[in-house]
Amino acid sequence: MNRPEAIIPAGMEAVYEKIRYAPAVKVGNTIYVSGQIGRDAAMQLVEGREAQMVQAFENLQLVLASAGASLSNVVDLTTFHTDMRDLSLFMQVRDRYLTTGPLPAWTAVGAHMLGGAPGYIVEIKAVAVLPD
Repeated sequence: MNRPEAIIPAGMEAVYEKIRYAPAVKVGNTIYVSGQIGRDAAMQLVEGREAQMVQAFENLQLVLASAGASLSNVVDLTTFHTDMRDLSLFMQVRDRYLTTGPLPAWTAVGAHMLGGAPGYIVEIKAVAVLPD
């Protein structure tokens, strides 16, 4: 039986210890990544719409790398947006990061507030599958 393994990249220990959730959980060859927001390693909000989107993708990459995966292993992407008018900019940023492999399934959802605090505009949740 595959036991769940918490994935906690360096710099995200506070998420696990203080906020009490795993940045990702790996079960077998599947990685379930918690929603990543535009927060830096000091757990501070990154300023600027595009900068927040970039930081969320950088955080997603970091979590995946810590689990032995990359963005090319993502099969399902769910994004939450406080302003759906940002979708065009988000897709431009996304397309800089998702450049190899088949494109993942994607669901975009409008949300009132993200990250448990005002100011966050995007959250990215993903499922990745490693090859057998």
